[in-house]
Amino acid sequence: MHVDSNQTITTEFVFRPFSSVPTTRWLLFVLFFLLYIAIVVGNTSIVWVVHTDRALQSPMYFFLGNLALLEVCYTTTVVPQMLASILDPCTTISLAGCGTQMFLFLGLGGTDCFLLAIMAYDRYVAICQPLRYPLIMTQKLCLRLVVAALSLAFLLSLELTALIFAMPFCRRQINHFLCDVPPMLGLACADIHIHQTVLFTVSVTILTVPFLLICLSYAFIGTAILRICSAQGRRQAFSTCTSHLTVVLQQYGCCSLVYLRPKSKSSEDEDRQLALIYTFATPMLNPLIYSLRNKDIKGALRRAVRRTITSHPH
Repeated sequence: MHVDSNQTITTEFVFRPFSSVPTTRWLLFVLFFLLYIAIVVGNTSIVWVVHTDRALQSPMYFFLGNLALLEVCYTTTVVPQMLASILDPCTTISLAGCGTQMFLFLGLGGTDCFLLAIMAYDRYVAICQPLRYPLIMTQKLCLRLVVAALSLAFLLSLELTALIFAMPFCRRQINHFLCDVPPMLGLACADIHIHQTVLFTVSVTILTVPFLLICLSYAFIGTAILRICSAQGRRQAFSTCTSHLTVVLQQYGCCSLVYLRPKSKSSEDEDRQLALIYTFATPMLNPLIYSLRNKDIKGALRRAVRRTITSHPH
């Protein structure tokens, strides 16, 4: 790999500021901080009720609790550094810090995608093979599926992050608010064709393959629902899937636009805007979607609030 001797190799980075106006920066700081608090509170509430409420001790809610925990970790990987950079645009992140953020962001995001595919499989077994559901979706299998999702996602993340940070970087400002792969490739002073190919391959593995499995699961689910005789039975079966489908479309839609579409000179700003959606909007909406559309979650939250109030009398 040849590097021009006149180029300075960068060992720390700054993120491109959202605004140069101090008042606007403060407003953005408050907005993103409040969104982050909403994400943490909402998803932590889901984790809490799933862990403590006996009525939610089933594979579907086990996976939902893990998804909510992932959302908290995923957002926490990005937001604190982002908030610091909004307040002070001169805030730097080291090469090692940037690599760590990328590794965690890609690993947790990949696990999120795999977990959504696992949740679709869980719904397939529950609706298409209801009598065998307790025999198939055992506690041991559920745990193994989550561990497999984490292991595969972080293995792919490690491979991609190591490949990216083996390159020298000649520019200091990242045109983003996090150390994501596309903007980091734009800072490299080396040939990046191999890296772009590996990024596309990893993106297909993390995004396209799970999405196709989800589509296949829902094709079988849709066929099974249509065979249910009663209208009430069809509504009940369909209602258990709509929340998951809504989350899937949000997650895969935005991520696919960033990682799978052909790159153009004007795409960096669009990538940053899309990244705001899957960093803030999707993790914040997920607990709302699941809690508002699921009577079991709503009941568990009411019972949890009632227990908290009665255990702390005035």
